[in-house]
Amino acid sequence: MIEKLLHLVSRGLLVVSASLALLISFIVVADVLGRVGFNHPLKGTPEIVSSSIVVICYLQSAYAVLSGGMIEVDAFSQHFPPKVKAAVGIFGCMLGVFLFGIILTGSWTWFIHSVESGEFQGEGALHVPMWPVRLAVVIGSFLSAASYILLAFKQIEAARRDEVFATGVSHQ
Repeated sequence: MIEKLLHLVSRGLLVVSASLALLISFIVVADVLGRVGFNHPLKGTPEIVSSSIVVICYLQSAYAVLSGGMIEVDAFSQHFPPKVKAAVGIFGCMLGVFLFGIILTGSWTWFIHSVESGEFQGEGALHVPMWPVRLAVVIGSFLSAASYILLAFKQIEAARRDEVFATGVSHQ
């Protein structure tokens, strides 16, 4: 059940981040057309784009983990026996949990600070609040760490059966 929920949430966030990327492309085009055609750029475009890129990356991170989209170099590990491959896979998953755990714990404080202080980016015409960006980092990091934990358990199950687990639940 947790696996299905995690996969459903990660796909939903993928759709949200893809939609945001599409929206940003329209904003950039409008900014360029306004700048070149009318000598009047769209105000706040740099702030919106820079904040949105962070949101897009972190909202997609759990899906990238679950779908096997993270980098995996198998030049040496392809020659390992299944149990060694599983051990290497489990170690890689634990490194992923560690990495996203560090990002999560570091980002949580900044998220709380951003909410309490009303932190924003940009000067003049447009002030972009930073708490949604910081929240996306927290959510993406939490879901990515949870995804790596799920994949580690799948690696353990595969090792018990003396099989090799193909990384990513979308490949099944």
